[in-house]
Parts: sequence; structure tokens; C-alpha cells
Amino acid sequence: MGRVVSRAAVPRQAGYHPIHILPCLQRIAGFRAKSGQLPCAGHIIALRDFVLINFRILRENSQGSECAITMIKIASRMDRLGTESAFEILAKAQALAATGKSIVNLCIGQPDFPPPAHVIEAGQRAIAEGHHGYSAAPGILPLREAISADLHRRFDVAIDPSNITVTPGSKVALFFALQMLGEIGSEIIYPNPAYPGYESIIAFSGATPVAYPLSEATGFSFDADDVLSRITPKTRAIILNSPANPTSGILDRGELDRLVKGLEQHPNIAVVSDEIYSRIIYDGHAHFSLLSYESLRDRLILLDGWSKSFSMTGWRLGYAVWPKALVEHAVKLAINCHSCVNNATQFAGIAALEGPQDTVQAMVTAWSERRNIIVKGLRELPGVRCTMPAGAFYAFPNISGTGFSSANLQSRLLNEEGVALLSGTSFGSLGEGYIRLSYATSTEQIEEALHRINRFLVDNMETRRAAAVA
Repeated sequence: MGRVVSRAAVPRQAGYHPIHILPCLQRIAGFRAKSGQLPCAGHIIALRDFVLINFRILRENSQGSECAITMIKIASRMDRLGTESAFEILAKAQALAATGKSIVNLCIGQPDFPPPAHVIEAGQRAIAEGHHGYSAAPGILPLREAISADLHRRFDVAIDPSNITVTPGSKVALFFALQMLGEIGSEIIYPNPAYPGYESIIAFSGATPVAYPLSEATGFSFDADDVLSRITPKTRAIILNSPANPTSGILDRGELDRLVKGLEQHPNIAVVSDEIYSRIIYDGHAHFSLLSYESLRDRLILLDGWSKSFSMTGWRLGYAVWPKALVEHAVKLAINCHSCVNNATQFAGIAALEGPQDTVQAMVTAWSERRNIIVKGLRELPGVRCTMPAGAFYAFPNISGTGFSSANLQSRLLNEEGVALLSGTSFGSLGEGYIRLSYATSTEQIEEALHRINRFLVDNMETRRAAAVA
């Protein structure tokens, strides 16, 4: 072996100085296995120290740039966890707006109305009265009682408050549910296109996501026989969402009846019903909660919250109704995750459920009017067709006639026209050929977006046709 070189042989200076490392690289590169020569241990140690020191310096000086090197090992399951494109596109739109570009934002599902005044007052009052400490992990009892009373009032069902847990947004309850049910070797059935968290969180749990299609032809409802056909001995749960994100469809009562009937043959399969948009219904439709099926009660997990219907997105308040057998596990997860929900926010949640509902109705009326405007405008665009949303506040038009892919149209509309919306593929592979636009914004914003989209499509579709003829 060659002479052992001291670690000090490599100068520990800030910055990258190739000349200092060159002798080590040459020495190691000169190693030839067949000759029996071994690389010098001293050079290897010196090279290691150089890399660690200089990569650390590079990382400290990089200020978050892509050239930063991390030596931390990340759990492989993190690769299975996705994000929501709505927040990514929102960030891009905000960055463009910061440069002076005019942006019309229809990408995020956030009501543009303030929360009801009595809700804000209740939250402020709770703070003034000293509700600053920890509370029970499942949520304060008065709020869980208010939830129980609200469910009885709306759906004529009796729910024990002890089966309810309050969470910082319904997303947390969804995450808890799928972590309880999913593990390696299991399967969970979910809709596609749908809220992207379903597939992401299923995969993160270790379970295999199994998609069932939502079809434009049926108003984005589902086929009960198709869902039942996807059940295997590995199936742990089925996820339902009505009214739905991104399609704004509602599930057909007849199909629900058939699904519940079929599930009688599969008593060990849980049902997760996401009903976060349940108060936002149009045209005389009624929301039919899965709580109404008594035969499902011992395996149904219902998710709901205040973000959409009460315009309380930033308050982070949601809840779940659990089968009695799962409550203990939900509370255990809550204790380990967030301890309890913000105390004052819970009192605001009581006011929202028990107070006047006229503000909620006013919002739904406004969204219904905006829905009519956006659907009419979308149907007048070249190459576009659009079903009428039955609930929620999203339009999900079919853009396959434009010749653009969903992702390409999303990107070009943002960068060229300043219109922020979402590709249908943000919600699953079956979203190809669609885009999602939120009409939880002003009529002026909607009309401006439609004008810009029309301008883009007219200009670019004519250019494409001309090129094809040539």
C-alpha cells in the first residue's frame, strides 16, 4: 500500500477547490483490481472528509437551490406520498403575479366569502373568555353534541357523540382512517378522477390503490356492480365521495342501494364516505348520507367539516363519525399527532352548526348563479363540452375536442393567458381530457377567465388547423 496521508493533507477551506482533491482522485482512479493494488486508505479518508465538508458548505450557501446535497436518508414510503396540484399551481400563479402578470385564479377550492359573522364572534369570544388551553383529544363534548344534533336534524339519524372525533380539518380524519385500514398486502378501492389525497394516502399506508371509474355519461356517478367486481380477499375499504371533487357529481341513490346490498356479502370491508360538500347541492337535489344505511353503521367512517360550507378553510376544523370499534384508535392517533384541535375554533364550530344558516344558503345561491355562468361559457368554447354540476363548486369540462392534453392546456393557459386552473390528471389518470375550474370566486373573475380561454383556443386551434392543412 502507498504512504498513508494525513487527513490534514486535504485543506479544509470553504468553497470548492478542485486542485486540493485532484491528487486523491488520481490516486483512487489509479486503482487496478487485477494488479492487486489497493487504494490508499489515507486518500480515501481525505476524500471522504473533503466531500462531507464541502457538500456541507455548498448546502449552507445554496439557500434552498437544487444543487444542495443532502446526506440524510429518507424513508422509502415518502416516495409514495403525493401532494395537491391546486397548491402547486397556486404557488406558480402567485409567483407570476409577483412579476406583474395579470392572473385569474380558478384553481383552488376556497370560498371567496367570509365566514358567517356569528361564527367569527364566537371564536373571538372564546379567546376572550380564556379558552386557551388543551382540550380533550376527541374534541370538546359540546361540539361533538352539536355535530350529533346536526346530523340528526339533517339526516334523521342518531349518532352517539362518543363516536365522533374532531380533527384539524377533515383531511386529518381521512389520513387517520386510511392509516388504520391500509397496510402492505391490502387493497383500498377509491374513485377516479377524485381528490388526489385518496390515492396518495392509500399508497402511503402500504396498501394498493384500486380505482373505480366515474363516468361523464352518468353525471360522474358510479356503477355499483363495477365497484363490487373490484373486491378481492385483500380489500379493506371502499371510498365514496358525494358531492365530488373534482367532478361535482352526486352519487345515484339507486346505485348506492345496490352497493350497500352487495356489501352484505363482504361484512369485513369498511366504507369511507367523504361528505365535505354535503351542504352544497343545486337544482333540488338532495344529499343522501351513507349514515342512513343502518346496515353499514358498524363499518362506516363519515368525514365532514366546516371548510367549504361555512367558508372556514383556514380555521382547520373537521370531524369523523367512527364505528365504535375504531374510536379508540382514532383518539390514539389524535393524541400522537395533534393532541387536540384549537380550542377557540371548536367554539366557533358550535356557533356554525347551531346558529342561523342563512349565510350558508346565500353562498349556495351565489355559487348556483356562478355555476350557470361558467357552464354556459364553457359550452360556447371551441372543442369543449361540460356537464352541469349537481353539487360542490367545480366545473369539470371535457376538453378532448380542443386537441390539447389536460396538462398542456393547464400549463399554457397559466403561462400565456394568466388563467390558473387544474389539469384533470391532477385527480387521477382518468382525468385526462378534462380540466377543473373552481367557481368559488367572483362573476367578474369567471367571465375574464372564459374570455382569456376563448382567445387562447381560437388562436391556437386555428393555427393547428392551418398547419395540418399545409
